[in-house]
Amino acid sequence: MINTPVYKELQQHFQKMQQVHLRDLFAQENNRAEQFSLDLNGLFFDFSKNNITQETIDLLIKLAVQRELPQKITALFSGDKINNTENRAVLHTALRTQHPTLMLDNHNVIKDIQQVLQRMTDFTTRVRTKQHLGYTAKPITDIVNIGIGGSDLGPALACEALAPYATQDLHVHFISSVDGYDIRSLLARLNAETTLFIIASKTFTTSETMANAHTAREWFLAQAGQVEYIKQHFVAASTNSVKVTEFGIDTNNMFEFWDFVGGRYSMLSAIGLSIMLYIGSENFYQLLAGARAMDEHFYTTHDLRYNIPVIMALIGIWYINFYNYTSLVISPYNTRLAKLPAYIQQLEMESNGKAVNLLGDSLAYNTCPIIWGGSGINGQHAYYQLLHQGTAINPMDIILALSSEHSLTHHQDILVANA
Repeated sequence: MINTPVYKELQQHFQKMQQVHLRDLFAQENNRAEQFSLDLNGLFFDFSKNNITQETIDLLIKLAVQRELPQKITALFSGDKINNTENRAVLHTALRTQHPTLMLDNHNVIKDIQQVLQRMTDFTTRVRTKQHLGYTAKPITDIVNIGIGGSDLGPALACEALAPYATQDLHVHFISSVDGYDIRSLLARLNAETTLFIIASKTFTTSETMANAHTAREWFLAQAGQVEYIKQHFVAASTNSVKVTEFGIDTNNMFEFWDFVGGRYSMLSAIGLSIMLYIGSENFYQLLAGARAMDEHFYTTHDLRYNIPVIMALIGIWYINFYNYTSLVISPYNTRLAKLPAYIQQLEMESNGKAVNLLGDSLAYNTCPIIWGGSGINGQHAYYQLLHQGTAINPMDIILALSSEHSLTHHQDILVANA
């Protein structure tokens, strides 16, 4: 890549951009904010405050086209096996599509997805309408999701972010650490008669998850006494029916997901059962619709100048490979998005944190920044001093919900002003 003519054009362009200050760009371009911003269904993306010009974007798009990005986007959505190390398709987008057919190895995977989604919906309805009861005929009041990585980060983020849409008589908890203090302190606050555990592990062999699962099982049996009651209080997001049955879980309460859904992209699969239980199936379907809208935007916006995910990615390449800015700060200015930096850490660093290409050859360019961050308001009284006055420059994404629907109006005004 770095020996191509377009990359050399970018290097020459960078030499000029090093001398340009952002103040100058705003002074020269009266419509800069409008020129470098995009809007999609109420999601407003302002990238005007980056060290870029239209020439920068044009050259980066030229690089993306040369690297066959449009063809690779098509391959992803078509179910081509783009995960060449494991010979798998990457089809998390299929979890929320409305297309009735997507063939993978001569099998329509949409049918499988819809069946599991319907089973999740039916189970959620039974729990939320108090038809699914505990072993003493009491309704479920607490849901404990036991997972790790993608089986924890996405659902934990979504449940916290969407808490205003949750029912008041269901509480959700997440356990991922194998530190015994974590699970013991949680179990001490729960009632076995009214607690439902979701064991989220594709293979049902993940060591950290199963250590916590067995501790929860022992605690439950110490209260309930009979193994048969496990069926009313434990469910699984897994594909290993043998292990699930051995644990005591009814396979009717085992919700499958598939090899074509990577863990870090699995929030809207069966791994999201905790989300659906917490906010209800109707709101979960709205979440699917939001993801679908972004999928369709990404897939159908062929003019890459207006493709939000592509522009975000290209600016990232610009910073890490030309400016050599090796970190990216994720700074949400909403308490409900406090877990967003940790979620994006996995998405970006696990996906792109590679030192070799698809052929196994060593790379001569940078692939991924270090992702970090936290609450923007708290950060202003912690690490922002380094961002403003330190020796290293750190690009930052500032995220703000402009609606004050779930906030006090004067607090929202202060929040927006700080962001």
